[in-house]
This record gives sequence, structure tokens and C-alpha cells, in this order.
Amino acid sequence: MSTIMILVGFLGFLVGVIRSYSTKTPKKNSLAITSIAVAMIFAGVALAPPVEPVHAASVTKSENVAKDTAAKKKASEKDKQNKAPSKADKAAQKKTLAANNERVQQENAELAALDYSGTQTIEVNNNKPTFTKADLSLANKSWENYGDLDNLNRATYAEAMLNKSLMPTKKRGDISKVKPTGWHSKKLGKSYLYNRSHLIGYTLSGENDNWKNLITGTTQLNNPEMLRHEMDIKTYLEKSKKNYVRYSVTPVFRGDELLARGVHMMAKSIGSDAISFNVYIFNVQDGVTINYADGTSKTDKEIAAAQQKEDAKQQAAASTGGGQEYVDANGNGLIKGSKNGIYHIPGSQYYDRTTNPAAWFKTVEEAEQAGYRAPR
Repeated sequence: MSTIMILVGFLGFLVGVIRSYSTKTPKKNSLAITSIAVAMIFAGVALAPPVEPVHAASVTKSENVAKDTAAKKKASEKDKQNKAPSKADKAAQKKTLAANNERVQQENAELAALDYSGTQTIEVNNNKPTFTKADLSLANKSWENYGDLDNLNRATYAEAMLNKSLMPTKKRGDISKVKPTGWHSKKLGKSYLYNRSHLIGYTLSGENDNWKNLITGTTQLNNPEMLRHEMDIKTYLEKSKKNYVRYSVTPVFRGDELLARGVHMMAKSIGSDAISFNVYIFNVQDGVTINYADGTSKTDKEIAAAQQKEDAKQQAAASTGGGQEYVDANGNGLIKGSKNGIYHIPGSQYYDRTTNPAAWFKTVEEAEQAGYRAPR
């Protein structure tokens, strides 16, 4: 009905306008027709039912459905992440961890036999981690596991599935009460020879004075060698809560020695190759000779000073009489006379370096009578 009124009103409006320009019709009649037509148009518009925004409502409803679906999916994923590991998951992890430890210990037996030759960090297995598919499972989410101390009180291993959730939110605590095997505090200039080295760094685990996670490590082992690998992992984990890294760190001891010869480190990021390494780092310090049996050490300066003291002692003994005999079990003289006319007493600085002596003597007096002199 409203549509008809609007249409009739529009036609009436046109007729009124046309008649107003005609000289044959009165102006008053044309104006009346036009007014009535306009009134009909407004009346039709007023009576017209409101137009419902069907399309807009449909779009809004569709968006709401999509949002609800996304929210439910997110909540489901969150519930799945927060769900505690089952007994079966924990049992499987324990079995997998035991197998991994056995495999790593076999590798470490070979690493323990290696001697440092100038390169502190070397690759193991072409730098490829040896984790199995089971080792990389996220069934137990993030976790840490530290081996018990052995019969010599040495740390054994540290294994973890690292995630941002394990990283510390508080300042590092005091660990000075922990004294790992082989610990001997020794000043080297402005620094120290040894650090209490975490197997899994504090920045990754939040572990402070955990005896199972600390070994005696040289400053050089701790920083920069271990630290640079730890910082790579830290940077990766901080990028997303969904990032995980399987991590394994084991100290490598030779026999019953109390100081580790080095540290074996492996890491693999889950679902990506952002983090992937398998390395062995020697526990050494430049300019220091270490006794790994008990952790004692001597700097190059200390060794040189001790040798000078011994040489002076030998020279003093020679100058006070020279009657002491240096002979082997068969009575043969052990004092070496070099081609340069210098004699060297057993134990002196250049004794072992004189490999082709021109003569042998039993006493210093005998060497001097033959024309040889003491080293300056």
C-alpha cells in the first residue's frame, strides 16, 4: 500500500509541475495538485515497513561463530597443554632417559681418552645430536632430570626438555657453599681458575645450588665456550612459549679423577633445526697445567720458578764440593757433558734436552777436570 501511495504521489507531482507551466490552467489548481502529491509521497514513506539489514546480520553472526570456534579450539589446546602427563607417559620417559644415558656414556668413554691439542671445542658425530624420536617427545611437556652423584661424589648428568616456562623469573641465588669434586680456589690475575659450572645453565633452568648440576670447571670452559651455546638456546626459547629444546649435558671424567676432562653437550629444537649441536668442550685453561686427579694446578710462571729454584740448588751443590756421585744401577755416570763444553746434572733444566752427550761423568769434579763447566 505504501508503495502505491508513493508511486501515485510521484505521478501527481509530475502532473502538477507540468500544469504549472501551462498558460491554459490556473496556477492555483497546479499548486494544489503538487501539494497533494508531495503529501502522498511522505505518507507512503511513513507507512513503509523498516528494511532489516539481513546481510549485515548474517555477516555478524558468521563472524561470531568463527570467533567461538577459534576460542574453543584455543581453550582445547590450552587444556591439552595443561593436562598432567599420564603414568604411561612418565614410565615411557623414564625408559627413554635410561636408554639415552647408556648411549651417551658409551660416547663419553671415547671422549675421556682424548687429550687437548689446542682446540677447546670439538664436534661429536659431525655435530649431529644422537637423540632418538622418543627422546624428542613432548608427551611430558617441559622437564628436567639430574643424575645422582656417583660414589666419588661427582655429578653424573643433566637432561631436560627446555621451555620458556622453566626459565628463572628471580635473580640468581648464592651457590658459594657448593664445592664440587676437584675444587681448589685459585686466583689468576683479576679472575679465578675455577668456576662452579652449571651443567644446565641458570638462565635456562633456574637451578641455583643444586649439587647434581654443578662441577668444577675452568673459567675458560664456563665462558665463553659453554655460555655461547646456552645463549643461543635462551634466545630461541624467549621467542615463543611453543619453542622446546631437548638438552643433554654430561661431565666426562677419566677413571677416578675428581676433575672432569671436559663436558659433552647436545641440543635439538623440537620441530625445527634452529638449535642443533653435539660438541665436546675440554676443561682447560691457557697458561695452566692441571692435575685432573685432584684438581690442583700450576701456572706456567709457577713451573718456571720451580725449575729455576731446582737449577740453583743443583749449581749450589756442585760449587760446594762436587763430590756427589750420579750413577745408575750399574755404576755408570749420569752427568752429561754436552758438545758445547757444559755439564748437566740429572734433574736440571737442560738435562733431558741434551740427547746426544759428548761424554758422561759420575761427579761434577770429574766433569770440571775434563774441561766442562756448569750451565749459567
